[in-house]
Amino acid sequence: MDLNQVNLNMRKTLEVLRGDLSTIRTGRAAPNLLENVSVLVYGGSTKLRIIELGTVSAQDSHTLVVTPFDPSIIEEIRKGIQDSGLGLNPTTDGILVRISIPPLSQDRREELIHLMHQKLENAKIMVRQVRHEAMSDVEKLDLGEDEEKRAEKEIQTQTDKYVAEIDQIGKNKEMELLQI
Repeated sequence: MDLNQVNLNMRKTLEVLRGDLSTIRTGRAAPNLLENVSVLVYGGSTKLRIIELGTVSAQDSHTLVVTPFDPSIIEEIRKGIQDSGLGLNPTTDGILVRISIPPLSQDRREELIHLMHQKLENAKIMVRQVRHEAMSDVEKLDLGEDEEKRAEKEIQTQTDKYVAEIDQIGKNKEMELLQI
């Protein structure tokens, strides 16, 4: 059992959670909102993410702008954003795709908070799984009783630290979602 490996695995869980939560729309324009949007381009089954096809920037707090590297695929990018399920209606002006981010309704905010809580709980489960595996590794080692208890206590301390951090990330995101 390597405590550094346990720490690293739990940190990876937090990174995954942060990436997941960054895709939840908050009513403000953020380029990472389009991070996982795929676009069907170049005649067929080639699916590329928008960030691979151009630059995404926030023009202001309610407008995103996509500047494609290849202007000939601007319509495919617009269609990819429209079909992404994010509820966005992009428009094109020849060289740019503009996306106006509409304000969230109270019902939609509640749906997103519910989704966020599911993602938080999944992250906690992943952290607990790392703890479980580490505890199993400690049992397999032939340590003395005191050494085994110390190792288990360290693992539990790390687990508690990461679960508390997950809770804090959730509180911050919830405040962001509730802000009008």
